[in-house]
Amino acid sequence: MASENYVGRTIAGYQLLERVGEGGTAEVYRAQHPERGACAFKVLRPRLRGDPTAVKRFLREAGYGSRVRHPGVVRTYDYGEADGLYYLALEWAGGESLAQFLHRSGPLAPLAVAHIVRQLADALAAAHEAGIVHRDLKPENIMIDPATQRLKLLDFGIARDAELPPEERLTRTGFFVGTLQYVAPEALSGELVDGRADIYSLATITYYMLTGRHPYAGRNPRELFQQLLKEPPLPLNRALPGRTFPAALEAAVMRGLARDPAKRQQTVTAFAAEVEAGAQGGPASPRRIGLLGALKQMMSRGPRER
Repeated sequence: MASENYVGRTIAGYQLLERVGEGGTAEVYRAQHPERGACAFKVLRPRLRGDPTAVKRFLREAGYGSRVRHPGVVRTYDYGEADGLYYLALEWAGGESLAQFLHRSGPLAPLAVAHIVRQLADALAAAHEAGIVHRDLKPENIMIDPATQRLKLLDFGIARDAELPPEERLTRTGFFVGTLQYVAPEALSGELVDGRADIYSLATITYYMLTGRHPYAGRNPRELFQQLLKEPPLPLNRALPGRTFPAALEAAVMRGLARDPAKRQQTVTAFAAEVEAGAQGGPASPRRIGLLGALKQMMSRGPRER
């Protein structure tokens, strides 16, 4: 059944201008507010309005996001119910997703990757300090603004409050949440995870930014699931034929990908520090051009080259 289109309506003071995305639980609109300007406006799907758990999860995302105040995290402006709709108003993050950027650019230079990792680690550290574990960190949930080289972390839809007692958590035991290519192994059984799960996801993103590949190459979800539980990830320096990375950089990334959370770096900032140190440890390379150089290089390519 086709979902209702709210373009042109004004809800809770936000004028909905354009539908820009949709997911399993909500639709996203570009909206305008008289005081806040451009905003992202999420509306819970009509079929879920009568589901108390779905409503609670949706409002939980808003509550979690509002607790994290950091320049690298999309700001939550407002949320609640209006005109029979559950909504969430967010800061409008300009630019494009990191997934789109990487699709066009291909693998990035180590220093450019380290620059991105540091920004993401600082944003995640702010979330962790607020007691929030993101649990769905992936390139699609990260926005990059080519004009400013700044990144924004978004989508706390499946985040978890590390301080809630077990009976108040909404995770179903025995079911994992997240995106399989980026989810930490300990989450696959549905067990409660801490900030080290975000470290694993950040390490997977780092691996992907450097190589254009994932640490596991399962051909389908079942195979990938089994690999995550039983096999070691492919070493970084074997991922991309003809390209090698400094030993310290490989060690940092592979440590972040350890199956045992206790063997990873214990904070996202520690992971970023090791990546930064490793990225500076190799010989000069023509691809080590930094994020700004990568952006300029992309923009100068013709359509076929992209």
